[in-house]
Amino acid sequence: MNAPAKALLEVDQLITSFETDAGMLRAVDHVSFSVNAGQTVGIVGESGCGKSVTAMSIVRLLPQPSGRILGGQVMFNGRDLTHVSHDAMCKVRGKEIGVIFQEPMAALNPVHRIGKQVAEVLRIHQKISNKDAWDQATHLLDLVKIPSPALRMADYPHQLSGGMRQRVVIAMAIACRPQLLIADEPTTALDVTVQAQILELLDNLKQESNMAMLLITHDLGVIAESCDQIVVMYAGRVVERGPVRDVFSNPCHAYTQGLLRSVPKPDVQPKSILPTIPGMVAALKDYTHGCRFCQRLGRTPPRPNERPSLIECRPGHWVENCPLCNLSI
Repeated sequence: MNAPAKALLEVDQLITSFETDAGMLRAVDHVSFSVNAGQTVGIVGESGCGKSVTAMSIVRLLPQPSGRILGGQVMFNGRDLTHVSHDAMCKVRGKEIGVIFQEPMAALNPVHRIGKQVAEVLRIHQKISNKDAWDQATHLLDLVKIPSPALRMADYPHQLSGGMRQRVVIAMAIACRPQLLIADEPTTALDVTVQAQILELLDNLKQESNMAMLLITHDLGVIAESCDQIVVMYAGRVVERGPVRDVFSNPCHAYTQGLLRSVPKPDVQPKSILPTIPGMVAALKDYTHGCRFCQRLGRTPPRPNERPSLIECRPGHWVENCPLCNLSI
């Protein structure tokens, strides 16, 4: 029997909080999952559920001074990134872990040309000459399918379309051939055709270098098409995780069931009312200690002040064990 693959990234009981006027509020609450080399893990959930905060905690790019990691481990290549020095973390970011940020216009410096920004990543991490960095940056723009890359190197971000800017951000993220790529909603605000091109590009890059990817998205269709494993987050917690095919075909948590029912189906009668999940995600300061999805639905679980444990409902498929949330909404 083959030994199980060793995880490249292992997030274990991660706790991230923000200091606010209302005190320290926990945005990520004991989150655990792992990513193996060559694997794509998707994190899904509504806005405000802690997806991006989890990703930024991994690379320690939380807003300062308010954001803090208060507990847990982020093991990457055998090192706990929550305890390495600032200088060591700067060497990991960009070289070993690449990040595609959610908004490409905000991720790019508006006063510097595209070529300078892409080449800078190479100069910092590879210690090569300006000319070699420029040549490699041009090649990267060509790799991400930007037409006339040598000419685009002289452009400023505002001269490029949203899809082109996203490709530049991808070029910067993969410049040093990272072992892990964190893609935070890489297709946000892009039209369907460009979305497909970006996802195909990321998949090709992953296949070529056995790169692992952590993909954050609202789009369950993207998860189904691109991911091996899925992590469903709600109100700062993981409520369900497991193989994509298994979770999609047999969702165990009511929140996952609600998300899947909310996806428009091609055979639905035109102008039909789409199913939705009642209520909203609670504000951080209003989070309950017990089942937070019951809180949303106005239900009182048997132990309202006790967090439901994660149980393995099928091999590799874990779900938060609230008896009321293992029922349909």
